[in-house]
Amino acid sequence: MSLHVLAIDEGSTGVRALVFDQQSRLVGSTYSEISASFPQRGWVEQDPAHIWDTTRAVIGEALGRARLAPSSVQAIGIANQRATALVWARGTGVPVYPAISWQDVRTAARVTELLEQGVFTNAMASATKLEWILGHVPDGLARAERGELCFGTIDTWLAWQLSAGRLHVTDHSNASCTGLYDFIGGTWDDRIVGHLHLPSRLLASIGGSSEEYGRTDAAVFGAAVPIGGFAGDQQAAMFGQLGTERGSVKVTFGTSAMVDINVGEYPVLSQRGAYPLILWALDGQRTCCLEGSVITAGATIQWLRDGLGLITTPDETAALATSVRDTGGVWVIPALQGLGTPHMDPAGRAVIGGLSRGSTRAHVVRAVLEGIAFRTREVLETLLEDAQTVRPEVLHVDGGAAANDFLMQSLADVLGQPVERPETVQATALGVAYLAGMAAGVWSGLDDVRHCWRSGGTFAPRWSADERESRYQEWRRHLPACR
Repeated sequence: MSLHVLAIDEGSTGVRALVFDQQSRLVGSTYSEISASFPQRGWVEQDPAHIWDTTRAVIGEALGRARLAPSSVQAIGIANQRATALVWARGTGVPVYPAISWQDVRTAARVTELLEQGVFTNAMASATKLEWILGHVPDGLARAERGELCFGTIDTWLAWQLSAGRLHVTDHSNASCTGLYDFIGGTWDDRIVGHLHLPSRLLASIGGSSEEYGRTDAAVFGAAVPIGGFAGDQQAAMFGQLGTERGSVKVTFGTSAMVDINVGEYPVLSQRGAYPLILWALDGQRTCCLEGSVITAGATIQWLRDGLGLITTPDETAALATSVRDTGGVWVIPALQGLGTPHMDPAGRAVIGGLSRGSTRAHVVRAVLEGIAFRTREVLETLLEDAQTVRPEVLHVDGGAAANDFLMQSLADVLGQPVERPETVQATALGVAYLAGMAAGVWSGLDDVRHCWRSGGTFAPRWSADERESRYQEWRRHLPACR
């Protein structure tokens, strides 16, 4: 009888539930978008109850499509949008404030202040968002000091809900994204926690990325099933791409485009907007990465639909882009929520330029996709230089937008190297399924997992070296326009 693992992939714009069998074949999945609100410029909030309700719904639908009862699942893995900050009442489980998204930059000025005081953090991390919540809800700090509140990233929130409040946990990969983590000791950083006056009772227990933390509550899930895998979405994607060796590189195209390089046992620092993180902790051994971001990638495609009405579904973009020979002079800097690595300019904004009377929606769509590819190259080259790592022979990609053939071909052309995607572009879910399945014995270890991985095809570069460099440098000349 085949064994099955349920992977929950809770992202910034939607929640997926996917069921994989022991051969890592996808046997059932579903996806549902989640909404966000934007109360002020630079603010991004989400409703925790909506996230949980949507998660429960997609779990039920995925199990139904796989024709499985909850009791037929051997393990559950949770991957998530990482640094989004959430605080709820320990007794009731009711959030005291909406979840503040990792994309939210309301605390940018506070981050600058902390950096001047020698506290290393950034506007996308959880630390200052947590501080802000406690300072803006009634009696927030006092309640936290009395042990009445819990803080967590979304993985912690979902584990709490699935276990009916018995688990207040996270793993090293998620903890390393909060700005509250001690990279040397592998614990919460007492110095930073104290500097921000955060009661330590707020914080979750930190465990490995592949271990049984506890079981679901049967009344909630339908059976008592081990929760055995935790990882931030990018770290899970790296594991799903089998990037376990030092020097491995992957790019995940989701809401953002996140570039990660496996740097091994010790963290690598960057002065250009790339961040050291923990990839995972396995058998007591932590592995580090250096990460950089194109803050709005897939979200830019979504904006073409929701903001401009140029498309009905994201799937249309590839055909539209190929319907014209080139962009007709149109260019795009995709920076709807700021400009990430290497600029780290939260005030940066997207720009569409080169418009003429002959410009059509196809030209704009093509320019958006090419702009994402150009920005990805800029981020990748920054990380390779900072990590002092050579570019891999093949670049591994995943995420929803990696299913876009035109975008992947553009990336191969812009980089001048082959681009390979896995059979399932949802490598985040696959990676956390592997982690949970290893904890439950579905897979015996890494060697067992490697036999299951399957390629979904490779895109070979078509541009000449001269064309590649001239087009990239021409695009770079437009960057100051968004700053």
